[in-house]
Amino acid sequence: MSSSEVTASDVATVEGPRRRHVSEFAELSKQIRAAGLLRRRPMFYAVRAVTLVLLLAVCGSAFIALGDTWWQLAVAAALGLLLTQVAYLGHDAAHRQIFTSGRRNELAALLLGNVIVGLSHGWWMSKHSRHHANPNKADVDPDVEPAALVFTSDVATQRRSRKGFSGWWVKRQGTLFFPLLLLAGLNLHVSGLRTVFGRGRVKFRAVEIPLLLARLTLYPVALFVFLSPAIAGTFLAVQMAVFGVSMGATFAPNHKGMPILPRDMSVDFLRRQVLTSRNVRGSWLVDVAMGGLNYQIEHHLFPSMPRPNLRKAQPIVRRFCAEQDVSYTEAGLLESWRIVVRYLNQVGTKDVDPFQCPLAAQFRAPA
Repeated sequence: MSSSEVTASDVATVEGPRRRHVSEFAELSKQIRAAGLLRRRPMFYAVRAVTLVLLLAVCGSAFIALGDTWWQLAVAAALGLLLTQVAYLGHDAAHRQIFTSGRRNELAALLLGNVIVGLSHGWWMSKHSRHHANPNKADVDPDVEPAALVFTSDVATQRRSRKGFSGWWVKRQGTLFFPLLLLAGLNLHVSGLRTVFGRGRVKFRAVEIPLLLARLTLYPVALFVFLSPAIAGTFLAVQMAVFGVSMGATFAPNHKGMPILPRDMSVDFLRRQVLTSRNVRGSWLVDVAMGGLNYQIEHHLFPSMPRPNLRKAQPIVRRFCAEQDVSYTEAGLLESWRIVVRYLNQVGTKDVDPFQCPLAAQFRAPA
């Protein structure tokens, strides 16, 4: 089912029977718990962690064995993909999917993010928690805040009226989306540093600052010590570019091109999470490449559900949504990327309703 099939009956506002909507999600939760899908899967995560350690060790060995050669760029690309997988593992820990202990999950997320990937755990938690609470809600969800990309045509109209690069860019933002992801890795690192050195509340600021500085300093220094400046600089650029593209290509299909909600719209939890999310169809390879986030609907409904259980939860959730007449959106990987590009181009070039996704023209609820 495509996102264009979302209908007005899918949406429930505070004016509707709130109690019925609460009981709907309670019933779904009951079915999920009865199937044992919220139980931890320690063996899955142990195998995944050991596999990643071994693969990182292989990368390190290859780096040393190859020496100062342009073949190192193959190692850089592989490292970019592996760090994406480590980031997914940190994401799972941050959602308390790995351990029953909240403290152990927090420690794992902190070390995986700050020490291995080089991303601030505090920044990620602040941003991602707000996103999960209000996905695709204007002025609330940080993932749809206007920056290099804009997601509503009211902002796009303002930028189109400007002369120079800003106006030129917004008209082509969809076409330029994937090239832009080449810089996404750098942007993620910079955003993390801004957070830990900023004035906002960061729970582990005193720990994160030295960990991040050590990770983001020692890694490039090691490259320039062992490799010539040209190869070292290119190695770093390739690794960061691959990391940014793989992360962006995973997260973009989940919500972009789905309905954006006005700030003052109240929608019950089930519909808020399902109607703004898109699953990506595919084999086990897609599951691995996207870190389980291709089951975005199930993940948003049950954020602490261990990654390997998301596939098992999908038929239960899909069937339940059908019974409740709630549209459940899925697309293939390439199709989802095309949707994102098309949506961004449409927003950037046309005066469409800023709170009505072009791919879900019938989506509407009274404020």
